[in-house]
Amino acid sequence: MGKLPLLKPREVEANLKALGFVHARTVGSHKQYVRPADGVRLKAVVTVDVGKVQFSKELMKNMIRQSLFSQEEFCSGNINQPPALPVPEGEKKNA
Repeated sequence: MGKLPLLKPREVEANLKALGFVHARTVGSHKQYVRPADGVRLKAVVTVDVGKVQFSKELMKNMIRQSLFSQEEFCSGNINQPPALPVPEGEKKNA
């Protein structure tokens, strides 16, 4: 992904929820979102300052780092899956 988009808090929250994060707690204007560990990724905690109008480049980078996702995955809300392995010729089903 090229240039880092500067998102608004509600956009970041929507992307985090799409990536499997759940709201854990709120302290003042800061919300913490948690994604439990699974077989692929470690547990991640992301703090979102919902009092901001738009996040700065530095805050975006910090939230991306906290999420343990790539910039593209974090900003789009989509998890990139590895390509499926090809099925060997002998195992293909005829339709």
